[in-house]
Amino acid sequence: MEKMKAWSALGGTTPVEKLGSLGIFEGRTLDVRFLDEIASTYGADVILFFEEDLARTRTLESVQQEFAQVPEFERPYISVGSFLKFTRENDPSFEQTMREFPLMIEIVTVGEICSKDGKAVPYVAGLMPFLDEMDVEGPPPN
Repeated sequence: MEKMKAWSALGGTTPVEKLGSLGIFEGRTLDVRFLDEIASTYGADVILFFEEDLARTRTLESVQQEFAQVPEFERPYISVGSFLKFTRENDPSFEQTMREFPLMIEIVTVGEICSKDGKAVPYVAGLMPFLDEMDVEGPPPN
């Protein structure tokens, strides 16, 4: 109920407008923790893709249908909440690392998807950086 109130209070009438009022739009790169806050506060589905081709060329619905029978942690995408929960549980240094080197997610799509119970749910699809693009070690020593 609180999420619905928060969502309703956002400016705009469409998910693109409402999420845009929060600075979330295609092409923008945002901290994964901010995206988690959006999911928690406004009830938007925030999906992180590991495969660029799927994120850019397929609809979220088609990808979810294709991988519906695949266990969550074997899919080429994951919800932001599940990703952060898993990472925090398995890496005690995760929070410190995120403060020093925020994990930045490229926003690929913003829209609305139909939930299993037939309700429209806003969503944000983001692309995880490739491992070779992540700078978790910091700059090389001089």
